[in-house]
Amino acid sequence: MMEAHTTLGDLVRLFLRLGATAFGGPAVHIAMMREEVVRRRRWVSEQQFLDLLGAANLIPGPSSTELAIYIGYRQAGMWGLAAAGVAFILPAMVIVLACAWGYVTYGSLPAVGRFFYGVTPVLIAIIAQALWGLGRVAIKDPVTAAAALTALGLALAGSNALALLAAGGAVVMVTRALTSGPIFRRTTLAVVPPVVPLAPAAAALSATPFGMLALFGTFFKIGATVVGSGYVLLAFLRQDLVVHLGWLTDRQLLDAIAVGQITPGPVFTTATFIGYLVGGLPGALVATLGVFLPSFLLVAATWPFVVRIRASAWTAAFLDGVNAVSVALMASVTWYLGRAALVDTLTAAIALLALAILARAKVNPVLLIAAGAAIGLGVGRVR
Repeated sequence: MMEAHTTLGDLVRLFLRLGATAFGGPAVHIAMMREEVVRRRRWVSEQQFLDLLGAANLIPGPSSTELAIYIGYRQAGMWGLAAAGVAFILPAMVIVLACAWGYVTYGSLPAVGRFFYGVTPVLIAIIAQALWGLGRVAIKDPVTAAAALTALGLALAGSNALALLAAGGAVVMVTRALTSGPIFRRTTLAVVPPVVPLAPAAAALSATPFGMLALFGTFFKIGATVVGSGYVLLAFLRQDLVVHLGWLTDRQLLDAIAVGQITPGPVFTTATFIGYLVGGLPGALVATLGVFLPSFLLVAATWPFVVRIRASAWTAAFLDGVNAVSVALMASVTWYLGRAALVDTLTAAIALLALAILARAKVNPVLLIAAGAAIGLGVGRVR
């Protein structure tokens, strides 16, 4: 039986640990959250987890952070929303802040190649195990299977993630309506209004000199409108901060993106790094607040629809389509990450061993990540 609620302390402890150890981007974050809240703690079922993930994928902002916020809201209301989100963001923000200080002070980033040589194969195994578990729940019938396979092919071809999610939900909903007409006719159509990205106070900051209000407005706009991969985030950051404002060079922006990707927790903590570069510690805090605040507001605004979404056959079918496509998008990310992570026989062996351990025992993924890091560092010293 699932626990309906939990304490704020439990939420803070869990998401602080995840925020400090969840390397590898949203796919890994989602996999680790599933391991903790579905398998280990049994706070939610696989279906409930998928529903929350589908909702997080449909609204702008960092999906894994919004998933954490949704889980916190479900378990402990508004205080849980704040506790889970802040706890997940805080460790990454502190780590990125330290990297930014080192970057500004010494002019270069620390070497991390050996560390990630051993860690990334373990991350591939964690994602693969999560994909297997989520896929068995999300792929309910031939319709959702076809939606997932089609979305996987289109995602690998470079199609827009939000468009695939919306199309997948619509196709499954319409197909179910045509093949199960009486069920849908007896159900009142519960229309979920589209989420309108929140408009920042400063919409056009071209030729604007640096200021904290302008910094907050820029990152609030980014947090309220960016949907998709880190490449989409990079495009928004470059357009605003390099082209329009001239606050950063391309080299500084690429270094900021690199730090966001190699540190644990949300990739959007890239904002912390950039804020520090342009405005010191106050700039780091303002940029971080600006980029993450829309996520808290959007989760709070959409929660009433999420908890009722299964009551209607129409919205339930739409969410089934979104869930199937979400798994397909995770699979496409795993493909690209795997090509980059499994570079030789040793990394392939690390991934297979980690996957075998995860399949046979309930092992904390953090322990496997630590073991992978030790192997990478050890091999690096030998070489």
